This record gives sequence, structure tokens and C-alpha cells, in this order.
Amino acid sequence: QVQLVESGGGLEQPGGSLRLSCALSGRMFSLFSMAWFRQTLGKEREFVAAIDQNAAKISYADSAQGRFTISRDNAKNTVSLHMNDLKPDDTAVYFCAASYSPIPTRYESTYQVWGQGTQVTVSS
Repeated sequence: QVQLVESGGGLEQPGGSLRLSCALSGRMFSLFSMAWFRQTLGKEREFVAAIDQNAAKISYADSAQGRFTISRDNAKNTVSLHMNDLKPDDTAVYFCAASYSPIPTRYESTYQVWGQGTQVTVSS
């Protein structure tokens, strides 16, 4: 059974930084493309960043480009999202997701396994 567990959310001031992490159970982490999405109340889940199996292909939403960095450590079965220069609009529940496909996408429907989410709040 494949499961994802997220951690690292919390409260930060605008301009601050926060690092989210997600651990995938099992020993075949390298077979999954991974992504981060976020969702606020009343809105659809929004793509943030994605990374392929060997970290050769990385994609970011426009809102994340230049501020967020997605990375993975296949030896530890983890994927991380380092968020820099946080803004109030970054406030959301952040979800990590895994896809059986070797090609990462920005579409929610292409990911089969989801974490429970971790709350990020950016406020002064």
C-alpha cells in the first residue's frame, strides 16, 4: 500500500521561508513522478510544482517560479518543497501527490496517491 505523509506546514510572516516535506512508503519511490498542489477554501486544487522520477524535468506554476524549489531524495523516499519569499496568497493547504506515470503533469487527475495535506499560513 502506497501512502504519502506530509509535514512542515505552519505560520510564517510575509517574506519568510518554509520547507515542506513528504514521505512515500515503500521502496519504489523512484518510479513515481511527484507533485505539490495547494487548495484554499472555495477554490479548486491548484498546481504548484512537479518533478519526474530522476529529477530531470521540473515544472513550476507561475506563482511559484523563482520562489519555490521542489526536490526529491530517492534514497530517503521523500520529496520537498522549499518556499522562499512567502506571500499571503501562498496561504493554503498543501498536498503532495504521486503519479504512476513517468511524466509529471500539472493536472490533478493524473495523480493517484495523495497525502492528507499540511496547512501553510502566511500572515503578519
